[in-house]
Amino acid sequence: MAFIKLYRKKLEENYEFLDRIFGSRGIRWGVVSKLLCGNEIYLKEIMALGVKEIHDSRVSNLRKIKALDPSILTVYIKPPAKRSIADIVKYADISFNTEIFTIQMLSDEALKQKKTHKIIIMIEMGDLREGVMGEELIDFYGKIISMPNIEIMGIGTNLNCLSGVMPTQDKLIQLSLYKQLIEAKFDISIPLVSGGTSVAVPLMLKNARPMAVNHFRIGEALFFGKDLFTGLTIEGMHNDVFKLYTEIIEITEKPDLPTGELGENVAGHTFEAEESSDLGTTSLRAILDVGLLDMQPQYSEPVDTDISIVDASSDMLVVDISNSKKNDKIGDLVAFNIQYMGALYLLNSEYIGKTIE
Repeated sequence: MAFIKLYRKKLEENYEFLDRIFGSRGIRWGVVSKLLCGNEIYLKEIMALGVKEIHDSRVSNLRKIKALDPSILTVYIKPPAKRSIADIVKYADISFNTEIFTIQMLSDEALKQKKTHKIIIMIEMGDLREGVMGEELIDFYGKIISMPNIEIMGIGTNLNCLSGVMPTQDKLIQLSLYKQLIEAKFDISIPLVSGGTSVAVPLMLKNARPMAVNHFRIGEALFFGKDLFTGLTIEGMHNDVFKLYTEIIEITEKPDLPTGELGENVAGHTFEAEESSDLGTTSLRAILDVGLLDMQPQYSEPVDTDISIVDASSDMLVVDISNSKKNDKIGDLVAFNIQYMGALYLLNSEYIGKTIE
């Protein structure tokens, strides 16, 4: 069975690095746990770090978090669905919202549950995913400000998740101006201005964050230490908190080119030979016990750089080990470094084991 391993020490060091960055600047931050897909083993590791605020986009995951530690502040980080309102009020202390209709339902449900539900209003700032349009914000705010059992905790924005719009200093200044506008119009104070996700970490390191922006939601930077502006690893952080381990189930010298009439494979791809390909060449290939059901090869890279990925079917991954300096044998493990999306597929699969180093 293929398995993914979390390296506890590296996770701790990444968390401490980020906590220093935000703490020294007086910024509140929460861990985005959606990558973990509700895995209780890994959720406990996050909580053991001393995390007080966890964000997720699945109500079922927030339910698990509350069961493990009711004191954790839980945040639902996408606009609530109508059919999930009761559970969101029950398991999420805060939710992100963009629709008056939805907030009214949250208000009605919070009244039933005898709770005050807190919300953050998300503002559209160019990435074209969720968010209230800026020119409608004052009218929107005016219609929800007096709704019973609703407490408006702040405003926020989401960037770089759909269209790739980056959270520049100008974008965050604009978000700060929305805060000033609302406070002046309604004579209130907005506690939180949530400036984005891991993509904003480089702005913290450059001290380019407007002071009014005082909250961030961090997932990818915690688990992968990635600077999403450059694609490189942030100095002082680890990019290999997670690794994938797969077992070799076959090793055979095989031709480089398939023979026979070619059609689409199970993934809908048709094999195309390179012009330089020689019909007589062969390579030493290993088959690994993982496939497209559990992972996407483009988000994985063999730790042994002498190994290359050939292709995958639903349950098997073929790699070329011709240049490997190891004496690979049946039953040996082949390790892979994985990117965020690769880990998301793997952690969502019940066929992949989950372990801790």
